[in-house]
Amino acid sequence: MSISERERVAYALSLRHARYMVRINRVYTRTGDDGTTALAGGQRVPKDSLRIDAYGTIDELNSAIGIAVANGLEAPMREPFGVIQQVLFNLGAELATPIEAGQEATGPHIENRHVEDLETWIDEWNANLEPLTSFVLPGGDLTAAHLHLARTICRRAERKTFALSREEHVGALVTPYLNRLSDLLFVASRLQNNLSGNGDVLWNSRKF
Repeated sequence: MSISERERVAYALSLRHARYMVRINRVYTRTGDDGTTALAGGQRVPKDSLRIDAYGTIDELNSAIGIAVANGLEAPMREPFGVIQQVLFNLGAELATPIEAGQEATGPHIENRHVEDLETWIDEWNANLEPLTSFVLPGGDLTAAHLHLARTICRRAERKTFALSREEHVGALVTPYLNRLSDLLFVASRLQNNLSGNGDVLWNSRKF
């Protein structure tokens, strides 16, 4: 896609999602002191409900990725992870805006192109890595370790979203996105260790 095409797509999306932009004038409202919180449509639900637990874990995941990015992510991955953090906000917004099965999401949501982006980055990064001969332990440099932590949070977010989907409607591409993202985080941790000169930390089942 050319720059001009990207700009046209970005402009179209900005118009489409303009009504979902927020202005935060106050940090506290006291409305959650009773143990409830509001979804995007204004409905109040318990803070420990499945839906809140699911998109709260997405927030935790995004925060963990933010630590990895801020800690010194290698250059080839910085722009993709900037995109991923934005898309995770789309995903959180989708989960915070419940719709019935058959309804079309009108706000920010996960689309096929988001999943395809992850698959493209996975293939590109994995092509630069040696095939594995054992399981990989979380570690290497600090950024790679944070990427492993983000991977485990992503898996938890996926589990919580599946649990929610058994009770309420969830967009068809939410869990595929999380599934691919956990794979990407694994590959990214290996690439980080490769580019930083640390290499993989492999499980040695015979020694221990």
